[in-house]
Amino acid sequence: MATPPTGIISRHLQAVIAQRLNEEPVVMLNGARTVGKTTLLQGYARAHRVQVLDLDDLATRQAVAADPAFFVTAPEPVCIDEFQHVLPILDAIKAELNRDLRPGRYLLTGSTRYATLPAASQSLTGRAHVMTVWPFSQGELRGTRETFLEGLVTDPARLVAPTPSTTTRQDYEQMILAGGFPIALARPTAESRRRWFRDFVEMVIERDVLEIRRVRQRVVLPQILRRLAAQSAQLLNPAAVASTIDLDKSTVNDFIRLLESVFLVHRLGAYGRTLSSRATHSPKVHLVDSGLAAYLLRITESRLEARAPTTLTEFGHVIETFAVNEILKQAGWAEIPLSFSHFRTKDGHEVDLVCETDDGRIAGVELKAASSVEDKDFRGLRLLRDKLGGDFVGGVVLHLGPRAYTKEDRLHVLPLDFLWSWHRQGGEPG
Repeated sequence: MATPPTGIISRHLQAVIAQRLNEEPVVMLNGARTVGKTTLLQGYARAHRVQVLDLDDLATRQAVAADPAFFVTAPEPVCIDEFQHVLPILDAIKAELNRDLRPGRYLLTGSTRYATLPAASQSLTGRAHVMTVWPFSQGELRGTRETFLEGLVTDPARLVAPTPSTTTRQDYEQMILAGGFPIALARPTAESRRRWFRDFVEMVIERDVLEIRRVRQRVVLPQILRRLAAQSAQLLNPAAVASTIDLDKSTVNDFIRLLESVFLVHRLGAYGRTLSSRATHSPKVHLVDSGLAAYLLRITESRLEARAPTTLTEFGHVIETFAVNEILKQAGWAEIPLSFSHFRTKDGHEVDLVCETDDGRIAGVELKAASSVEDKDFRGLRLLRDKLGGDFVGGVVLHLGPRAYTKEDRLHVLPLDFLWSWHRQGGEPG
């Protein structure tokens, strides 16, 4: 397995958070538990010589719940960890902002999606900037700031560099199995890492899901999560999940939303423009981390070495989840606002990730879990290019081989590791 990272790993969002607080009165950091939100919050608090209000601590939580208005007037910036435990604190912040809407007043973290809170608790809508904190990106683990996404939506041809990749399939397997959760990465063995993932799932379900909703059938939530892992990078099919357990489809849909709300899974919506009457409108589902997905599917290095067809098929989907998540992470510090979706038709034309800028520029990414690329792998990208015309800036097929080259007009082939090794400044893999 890959060598665990040592020392302090710098997060690319650190500078972005400071910039946003210069412009916004409230910044909320949302993300899964143990993903590093608290570390970011504590670092900002230390830099400004203020204390962190930790609502994960029961005594602190009780004190804040008894008098939230008192605590939101602490020395600024007021830094509050896991705000979802005392939702009335949002109303107290709103009351303060009614009096003083200066930027930089509050920095909050939460392990529950703000958008999934009850409407009555969404007191700061329109006054707070919400940022998602993901597990470590591959660039963060290597100490480099990735600019692949910005290159993709501006001039994809520049991404094609003559220097071949030296990353082997075994290298890819190790990094994908490890994922990006800080604590999992620090574990010395694969067995220890899998044990951490098991405890992590139990903790999130017991502490966060059940706090949002008192679920009688709590034992089925891990089962649903495993079945969603089996659908990772595929069209979300709640009916297929429901058919394997003794629950109806509507209940399964509700439970999937709960798992989304605590950042275990996320949906990637279908591309919005009507380019084909046969285009699907169903979202894809992805696990929040490739290591978590591999754990839930029981994919290990030894099983990959055995090259069992079922394991390889499942791992191919996990590779796509890994690639999609790496690109979505880069959106957090990219200078260009972006939205993301997938494109798929009923006759098999698909693009795994469609990236769209605010001014309508569109780029596509297709993932090939092999070391070579075939002509058919461009079908979906060609359809986007031909239908969108000048709005389509380009598309890339990412693969596990070493070569980068231009296939044809605005369509290119790149090694997967260009996601984090290509740098805008030099235009070459680093």
